[in-house]
Amino acid sequence: MLRKGMPAFRMAQLSRTILRKKRRLSESKASQSQPKLDSLGDHPLASPSSPAPEYSIYFTRHTSNSSRLGPEFFDQPAITLAQAFLGQILVRRLPDGTEVRGRVVETEAYLGAEDEAAHSRGGRQTPRNKGMFMKPGTLYVYIIYGMYFCMNVSSQGEGACILLRSLEPVEGLEMMRQLRNAHRKGAARALKDRELCNGPSKLCQALAIDKSFDQRDLAEEEAIWLEQGPERPGEHTVVAAARIGINYAGEWALKPLRFYIQGNPYVSVVDRKVEQEMQASG
Repeated sequence: MLRKGMPAFRMAQLSRTILRKKRRLSESKASQSQPKLDSLGDHPLASPSSPAPEYSIYFTRHTSNSSRLGPEFFDQPAITLAQAFLGQILVRRLPDGTEVRGRVVETEAYLGAEDEAAHSRGGRQTPRNKGMFMKPGTLYVYIIYGMYFCMNVSSQGEGACILLRSLEPVEGLEMMRQLRNAHRKGAARALKDRELCNGPSKLCQALAIDKSFDQRDLAEEEAIWLEQGPERPGEHTVVAAARIGINYAGEWALKPLRFYIQGNPYVSVVDRKVEQEMQASG
């Protein structure tokens, strides 16, 4: 309040003080009504009640290995484990941190000493096949034709293991395509998605698997592991057919120790005869 008789200069000074106080009060009220800003100062922070975005179970980049399958999963007989692999997700973390994922759709079981098609037939243990005799879940990676790799996982049973034959790519397809193309010569045609991992050597190329992975533990390794797939047991039909490329193994070449998910287009070789017999008997 301005007093009568107050000198003119004092009245002007007091008026300016009152105006400044009113302006600060007005600015304070305005700032309280504005949304909070993040550290960049240009994006309102999301409301705590805002729903989180949804992602496909296949394509989500996981921040932890909570769904990782541990040692108990691999501690099964070879035939049981070969079928249990179907539908699970194989994950490969590349050196730059990129992760690629593939659903296992085809495997082969090798039963150890009695199996004439196994590298451990007759109980032979060598520096090359040592991984087959190590604890379940150990990788056995070997080279064929002097240039291609195949990846196996040991199971219960002396010298028994599972060959991973085919994957259905579910994350990182372009990276898989680049890795596969690095092994192809000339101006080859573009690879289709179903051609990326439909064979044991293709699978290794697409996931950058080489001999350095031999004898690593799939249950604990940080560069490669197996995650629980989204399917429930029995959700897919499993075909049991003869293994591939083992004609030298006599009667063992005919035993139905290759397992694949029926109807999956990423399987390397479909056995129509066996599938027809299944349909007729079912």
